[in-house]
Amino acid sequence: MDFISTHFLSLILFLPALAAVFMLFLPKEEIKLLRWFALGASLIPFLLSVSIWFQFKSSIPGFQFQERYEWYEALGSTVHLGVDGLSLTMVLLTTLLTPLAILASFNITDKVKAYMMLFLFLETGMLGVFMSLDLLVFFVFWEVGLIPMYFLINQWGSANRNYASMKFLIFTMGGSLGLLLAIQLLGVLFETYDLLALTQRWTSLQPDSTLLGMSVSTVKAIAFWAFTIAFAIKVPIWPFHTWLPDAHTEAPTAGSMILAGVLLKLGAYGFLRLILPLYPVEARYFAGALAFLATAAIIFGALASFAQTDFKRLVAYSSVNHMGFVVLGIAAAGLAHGTPDATIALNGAILQMFNHGLSAAGMFFLVGVLYERTHTRNLEEYGGLFTLVPIYGGILIFTSMASLGLPGLNGFISEFLIVRGSWPILTIYTAVSMLGLFFTGAYILKALKKVLHGPLNEHWSHGEHKLTEINTREMLVMAPLILLMLWIGIYPAWILDVINKAVMMLF
Repeated sequence: MDFISTHFLSLILFLPALAAVFMLFLPKEEIKLLRWFALGASLIPFLLSVSIWFQFKSSIPGFQFQERYEWYEALGSTVHLGVDGLSLTMVLLTTLLTPLAILASFNITDKVKAYMMLFLFLETGMLGVFMSLDLLVFFVFWEVGLIPMYFLINQWGSANRNYASMKFLIFTMGGSLGLLLAIQLLGVLFETYDLLALTQRWTSLQPDSTLLGMSVSTVKAIAFWAFTIAFAIKVPIWPFHTWLPDAHTEAPTAGSMILAGVLLKLGAYGFLRLILPLYPVEARYFAGALAFLATAAIIFGALASFAQTDFKRLVAYSSVNHMGFVVLGIAAAGLAHGTPDATIALNGAILQMFNHGLSAAGMFFLVGVLYERTHTRNLEEYGGLFTLVPIYGGILIFTSMASLGLPGLNGFISEFLIVRGSWPILTIYTAVSMLGLFFTGAYILKALKKVLHGPLNEHWSHGEHKLTEINTREMLVMAPLILLMLWIGIYPAWILDVINKAVMMLF
């Protein structure tokens, strides 16, 4: 037990990858064994995450459960792990959604062994980003997470999967190039990649001094945009969002769940963990530009969703819309650093990351459930399905309302906090963003009307095309998401207490 208590983070981080390696020795013909082994292996990090959530002391400043291992001494880089209220929230989200995505993948019959291994490697890549306190190790895990998702889309995706997977890889790696160069700049200057040391030294440089033949303020502005573009692509915000609808549309259902639920959060986490602490002056100076991009993402994402006839593509564009609110809250915090309004906006942004992970994963899964039965995502080919599948219909309405931001459900709490915090700081941008919020309701109601209401499409009511109700396994996937959406909507204090104390200490 002593070993576990002193190595919580490394166990959570590396157990999925070790399980994936162990799966190499399992027979590929034993599909049931592979499925259950992968599910069991993904549940262990979740249980450990729940354990450290209850052991975490939110009133203590700094990072907890820290571990440090020598990695690349010549460069001054170590495997330095630690969590605070911000990263622990994201670790809990990741370890929750991964086993649900694996359970959702039990219908996969092609190359099951490789599929499950890729999911476990992907979990390690995502967790590494949230736990790393060394910038070089952060970047390694940032890139490691790309490869499994590329193959999941490329090998198990829909008809246009080659184009979508390559676009996803090129966009993300293209943005990462500037991030790598900026990280190398910091590492070379200070001979360390430790985030805590870098933050202190980098922010203490005098703006009128000279660095690399330029003023420090100019160098910082260049590095700021290198970080910002990389994270903006990952979020993604307009106009860097074009890879997202293609990737979502072509990805397998579980791939879309993780892509929307966790991978998009890596970009927002980068803003919170690196840009605001490392570049407070630049974040304030360029807050208007960031708010403009966030507002554009909110409005254009909602309008694009409303225009879709492909159910999955509609949900994909909704992610651009919802993540725009996260970036709006971050922009407000950058402009009014340390004020009560900025704290409220940041609380909302972090909670929105968690909430969107729940609702987006649920929506993509429900689209996948319907697609598996009908083999179409065209909204025009549905209609009146509530009478055939009332349980599925009820779950879809509930999840849609959580995504919409209905009071009493989780989405309302986070979006209200963002708008309340941003309004006094970025009043015009926040007001314009309300147009996007209006069309959020429009596209959600449009989807529900096309799928569940109106005249019944008789094609799905009889014969071999007869639509069947959601089954027990699928309900087990949705049950934890539904409970959390309702719990946070009614009683958000359990998670907001951890988030708020982290925000107060960090910003």
